[in-house]
Amino acid sequence: MNILIINGSPRKKGLISQMLDIMREDAEQRGDKVQMVYTNDLSIKPCIGCMVCRTKLKCSIAEDDSQRVLKMMQEADGIIMGAPCYWGNIPGQMKLLFDRIVYGMMRDTPRFPEPLMKEKKCILLSTCTTPWPWNIWFKQSRGAIHALREICRYSGFNIVATIERGRTAMHPQLSEKDKQKCHKAIRKI
Repeated sequence: MNILIINGSPRKKGLISQMLDIMREDAEQRGDKVQMVYTNDLSIKPCIGCMVCRTKLKCSIAEDDSQRVLKMMQEADGIIMGAPCYWGNIPGQMKLLFDRIVYGMMRDTPRFPEPLMKEKKCILLSTCTTPWPWNIWFKQSRGAIHALREICRYSGFNIVATIERGRTAMHPQLSEKDKQKCHKAIRKI
């Protein structure tokens, strides 16, 4: 199986990265091919909203890392997306990536968008400093998961697991329970 991990965290040793590493190691141990993308390492120009990509199925902006990631997504059987919560949403660099590759994830039709990532399994995870259960009630980690769900829903991904972890400032280490959630989630892809 070909798995792509998209890490939306700027911290390569933070909790998101640690959780994604657990899933990567488990997938590699079972023989899967795994690729990791760090959104903060990507060079992506912002979308200009010209809408040319919706009709030509190609971005009008000069090619950059967004097209490379889209190709990786198209070739993957499963995708894992992890993002810390930034103001109840995903980080800007991760949003920028998805803004630029929308044409390869869904197609406009006269009635409803046509998902182009059908049958691909997906795991979503998010962390935030807001303690549980307020991270969910106040839509902090839940807000980031919601943003990723919207992208996945219109693209046709089959979300097989979500992981939310609050209170990261007070408890910056992964617990055994957190690790078990990661081990359990990767088995679903």
